[in-house]
Amino acid sequence: MSKIRVLIVDDSAVVRKVFSEELSHEKDIEVVGTAPDPYVARDKIVELKPDVVTLDIEMPRMDGITFLRKLMKYFPLPVIIVSSLTPAGGTLALEAMDGGAVDVICKPGEAYSVGDMSAQLAEKIRAAARVNMAQRAKVLRSRPAAAAPQLSLTKTTNKIIAIGASTGGTEALKEVLTQMPANSPGIMIVQHMPANFTTSFAERLDSLCRIRVKEAEDGDSVVPGTALLAPGNFHMVMRRSGARYYVNIKTGPLVCYQRPAVDVLFNSVAAYGGANAVGVILTGMGKDGAQGMLKMKQAGAQTIAQDEKTCVVFGMPKEAIEAGGVDKVAPLQDIPSEIMKFL
Repeated sequence: MSKIRVLIVDDSAVVRKVFSEELSHEKDIEVVGTAPDPYVARDKIVELKPDVVTLDIEMPRMDGITFLRKLMKYFPLPVIIVSSLTPAGGTLALEAMDGGAVDVICKPGEAYSVGDMSAQLAEKIRAAARVNMAQRAKVLRSRPAAAAPQLSLTKTTNKIIAIGASTGGTEALKEVLTQMPANSPGIMIVQHMPANFTTSFAERLDSLCRIRVKEAEDGDSVVPGTALLAPGNFHMVMRRSGARYYVNIKTGPLVCYQRPAVDVLFNSVAAYGGANAVGVILTGMGKDGAQGMLKMKQAGAQTIAQDEKTCVVFGMPKEAIEAGGVDKVAPLQDIPSEIMKFL
């Protein structure tokens, strides 16, 4: 079995060294080269033909987003954005995702240890290596403007929606949430993203959607017309007090290499939401969410998985389907209407 060939592009010699050393422990990954800026990276991509590129955003001579756009146009490759753990970094990272990057990870620091980062980076590289870039490049070129929401809902009492996503999830979530009506049941979302990236992502979604989208805070109520996005580096669980649903934001060990983890949210929704819930699992690498979705179904919830054709990576939905936790498999564009049918 051939190894996944990785090129690391970062102006920080420390980051290049840390990433190279940590990835050397992975049997299925090989760092074939490093580059301090996009001009060196361009030559090394042609020479070394990597399978995946990790790309810093803020670099000398040419910024990462400009380089990414050129790369997507002339030499499409799976790119994982590496950025600083700041609100500005989060905004730039989302711009990079719009430009064709498949995932984002933050540089190790106070919030993320090298160990946590290494496990997540290896998983993201494996996911990125499975992305069909020819299909993705075609989608990027033909991407239409967001369609106006067409759905309506007359009754929302006590219903809740839980959504989990990973690689490719930022675009998938945008497509789903922009179609949800203003009086949609309360929504809780786990998207595998680092801290501050989720802040920027929530703000962007909020500007596009009829519903309100915000990064969740501890104690937030799950109410109609609002979607709560789990903050990066924290798990989100749903609780119930009488008729009120609310969320707790907490630390804890990585689950399926992730924090926040979809399984953590889904398990809590199974326990406290039962038949009042709809669970949705979107594109992503790995098994996170599969067991939680099965528990939701066993508790009486209705469950939906994105189909293989429209997934960037058909990992998480596939695992959930194979575990027996999925009632309906649907293409991404049909998922909002399928949610409404269940409700």
